[in-house]
Amino acid sequence: MSEFGILSLVPPLLAILLAIVTRKAVLSLFLGIWAGGVIATGSVGLGQTFGWIASAIGESTFHAQIIIFTLLLGSAVAMIWRLGGSHAVRNWATERIDTKRKAGVAAWLLGIVLFFDDYANTAVVGSTMKDISDNLGVSREKLSYLVDSTAAPVATLAISSWVAFQLSMIESGYEATDLAASEIPNSFEVFLQSIPYNMYSILAIVMVGIVVLSRRDYGEMLTAEHRAAETGKVTRDDARPMQDVEAELGEPNVDDPRLTSFVLPIVVLIGVTIGSALYTGYSPGASLYDMVTGADYALALIFGSFAMVATTYTIGYYYDLLSLSESVDTTIDGFGIMLTAVTILVLAWGIGNVVAPVEDGGLGTGNYVSSVVEAFLTPEILPVVVLFTAAFIAFSTGSSWGTMGIVTPIAVPVAWNLTGSHTMVAVMVGMVFSGAIFGDHSSPISDTTVLSSTFTGADLVDHVRTQFYYAFTVVMVTAGLMLVWGFTRITPFVLLPVGVLALVALVYVLSDFDARRRGIDPKATSEPREVAPGDD
Repeated sequence: MSEFGILSLVPPLLAILLAIVTRKAVLSLFLGIWAGGVIATGSVGLGQTFGWIASAIGESTFHAQIIIFTLLLGSAVAMIWRLGGSHAVRNWATERIDTKRKAGVAAWLLGIVLFFDDYANTAVVGSTMKDISDNLGVSREKLSYLVDSTAAPVATLAISSWVAFQLSMIESGYEATDLAASEIPNSFEVFLQSIPYNMYSILAIVMVGIVVLSRRDYGEMLTAEHRAAETGKVTRDDARPMQDVEAELGEPNVDDPRLTSFVLPIVVLIGVTIGSALYTGYSPGASLYDMVTGADYALALIFGSFAMVATTYTIGYYYDLLSLSESVDTTIDGFGIMLTAVTILVLAWGIGNVVAPVEDGGLGTGNYVSSVVEAFLTPEILPVVVLFTAAFIAFSTGSSWGTMGIVTPIAVPVAWNLTGSHTMVAVMVGMVFSGAIFGDHSSPISDTTVLSSTFTGADLVDHVRTQFYYAFTVVMVTAGLMLVWGFTRITPFVLLPVGVLALVALVYVLSDFDARRRGIDPKATSEPREVAPGDD
């Protein structure tokens, strides 16, 4: 158990609470880290505070790579805007995607198709759909939800940048058991067996489809969508969007925008990222599976985003739209529109250092939570306990991967010791993944939540507040299904359709109740707003 005990919960919970109450994410995160420094040192703790923040970058190549990727994406977004690509895709989409439902379906399907990496998913879908959804009066909060809830959930179920890490966690869990090496099953087989038990991820993707196709909302999302439908304001008046390209860059340099200026850079980003990932995973005699699981996806994202920027330079030069000097200035401006996102990312990673294991210089938050709940475990309720333990750790730390790293090596041996069943181990893996992603979706200190808000141009805290209602609905249905499984062992292939029906019923009931309480039509917020010709 952590030597700091319950005090180890104070920094992340303080940061989250302040972010929700004040809606000022940067200040809230810094104060959370500072509180950790005070607890760790017993004094003002500024040295420890800034040490944690600095080490969030300095000691992590992965974090530095994500910052480079984010800044390059900002440059590409700025270049595409200046080249008129955003206007061109909006003009093209206006003729084909003329309702909010169609826009929502497009975002949902794009999110499912781009399964290979959650960061690339948020960047491509957010950048592609932002202007389209703005033109139809879809709130930025709604678009952020569509993007966020089809990023990590899809990546954790498919052959993606997550697979190698997930397989290593399963191996770590089995290594903590008393099983001989010859008795440990193949980690990929366990991963495949765990997929139907990763119910939060599956149902979160389904939930997006239900919300989009039914055109119904409830909770804070109903407020946001009603505002957008009635006033045309895709963000609230005092919101702080994570990026606002039009406000930062002004009008494009082009009178007759070309669709090529948007489509070609996006295609290059996807193609180079996938190709680079496979290349980094290649070794003589490697199979496609080996290349996918052994790839360096962070490096591949840098290659892809750099190629995307280079493509925009080429387009600007070839069509004589931007001079080299203008392109360089636009690139620097693009860095600027991402500074808020990068700042929050660094502070969120700093919180990750605060809650890290004690031996790694943190307060040991995850280990403390895990040790507390071990006393309540029985085979029947074990899946649900693990689900919410992982959820709480991910919510508190803002890291789904960190949560998997903390909980999996504990949950797997506990499941094996209690039941002696490899099926129960697979269930544990699914529950850890589910809880980690739910906590990630609910936390304003999560990097994927930050990036989803960034690429859709939403206010970070508004995104979290609106998405939470849907994420909570899905996790409660998941918990109910897993309680049934714990006492009956009914196959998940029967439980999952029941879960889908439950979500459909809940969406209709909750949207009717909330809309009636507010005195509005539950579907009125989803009707397309009339847009005058030439209206931005």
